[in-house]
Amino acid sequence: AGAMAAAALSRVPEVEIDGGGVFKYVLVRVRAAGGPGKDVVRGHGWAEYHADLFERTAEELAQQGLVCECLGGGRLSHRPEERKIHVYGYSVGFGRADHAVTTEKLKAEYPDYEITWANEGY
Repeated sequence: AGAMAAAALSRVPEVEIDGGGVFKYVLVRVRAAGGPGKDVVRGHGWAEYHADLFERTAEELAQQGLVCECLGGGRLSHRPEERKIHVYGYSVGFGRADHAVTTEKLKAEYPDYEITWANEGY
């Protein structure tokens, strides 16, 4: 089961965010049981609360034998027409994610974007 979970972990996309707009995001550590983990970014406009994002992510990944822990949240402003993403804010329930980590993940996914972050704002 460990090898299957590890393989499932390798298939989990590091970044899944909406194609544009301003929306909440969570930084989630995903682990195979007893194994190493990786941090992933999930941000969607349908989520009213950060917990909605985390719960859906955790439910989906639990089906693959993976365990999730929320490291915090914030907001993303994604402006595809300007090729810009700004990471800011925090989650009341989970606290502020490490926006520097989120920014690095986004840079890997959107190499031609200007990606900035700030701890200010809600």
